[in-house]
Amino acid sequence: MPFRMTEMVGCEFPLFAFSHCRDVVAAVSRAGGFGVLGAVSYTPEQLETELKWIDDNVDGKPYGIDVLIPEVQAVERSVSADEIVAAIPPEYRDMTRAILREAGISEDGAQPLGGSQAPNTSLGQELLEVSFNHPVRLIANALGTAPPAMIEAGKKHGIPVAALVGAKEHALKQIHAGVDLIIAQGGEGGGHCGEVSTIVLIPEVIAAIEQAGADIPVLAAGGIMNGQQMAGMMAMGAAGAWCGSVWLATQEAETHEIFRQKMIEATSRDTTRSKHRTGKYSRQLRSSWHATWEDAGMPALPMPLMSLLSEPALRAIDKAAVNGNPAAQALSTYWVGQGVGLVNEVHSAGAVVQDFKQEFAAGFEALAGAID
Repeated sequence: MPFRMTEMVGCEFPLFAFSHCRDVVAAVSRAGGFGVLGAVSYTPEQLETELKWIDDNVDGKPYGIDVLIPEVQAVERSVSADEIVAAIPPEYRDMTRAILREAGISEDGAQPLGGSQAPNTSLGQELLEVSFNHPVRLIANALGTAPPAMIEAGKKHGIPVAALVGAKEHALKQIHAGVDLIIAQGGEGGGHCGEVSTIVLIPEVIAAIEQAGADIPVLAAGGIMNGQQMAGMMAMGAAGAWCGSVWLATQEAETHEIFRQKMIEATSRDTTRSKHRTGKYSRQLRSSWHATWEDAGMPALPMPLMSLLSEPALRAIDKAAVNGNPAAQALSTYWVGQGVGLVNEVHSAGAVVQDFKQEFAAGFEALAGAID
């Protein structure tokens, strides 16, 4: 009997791979899973290039995209990128420069440039329109309640709309908004996440959906790094798994070799929920970047100012880390969940999918055997 999610999106196995890397997306879909490209940071032109490449390398297998269309855009006048950057306080700019100088990292190219991370409804809609020119089988909203424009566009093109939630209350809002799929991400997950653990969140969300009289599938997310965990989530009623961190330790990932080695060496206690990257809580691998900001007693700037300040600096840090700078290696960080403690070596993305399938089957066999 087919899985519900395989029928909805056309994949062979309900393992969804969120990644900013097109190579991971294509490799996972080719292996039978379902790759989802994180497209928030792209321009429409860049997204067109990425999706064309995926089309040419996915062997006709299905894939999806993850974009951001803000729920509310209450702006009385147009705000330029220069105005947004100008709102970053001087002491925060000075702090970032000091971090780089003390680590012996060049400040060239590490200063805030433009406001591309600012919420932009028009850009999100443009990204959607680009995606509709390609055979995408799922669109997901990256943050907040899926807005009517996204729901309507999905229905018009016959493409399911998914939304991420971190609490059952959020799930109910998404149901009322009209989404087709809920991705319930526990606090163990990398990136922006809530505080409720995955093992508690999944049954809470499923029960809330049932009590609301809705029939919407739920994907489990947050800390899921192998097929046994996936089987456990599906035993609780999830329709599949949505994973992000596990792909960061693959050969195809956008992460550099220094960070992948840090993942291998890390334990599940080596992550932190910090605002000192985007301005909102997101789980990352803890590094001296976080310790330096915290020791200085400087609270994070609101989104998007913190992103505009931190991202150029962190890119410079990563470049220096790869070039052998030990202070930069200590500062280097990226979004990753507590499941990093289960990473022991680097594999190909396709091999990870195959491992998930085998572990998933073994997990269910073990459950069935325990009942006999």
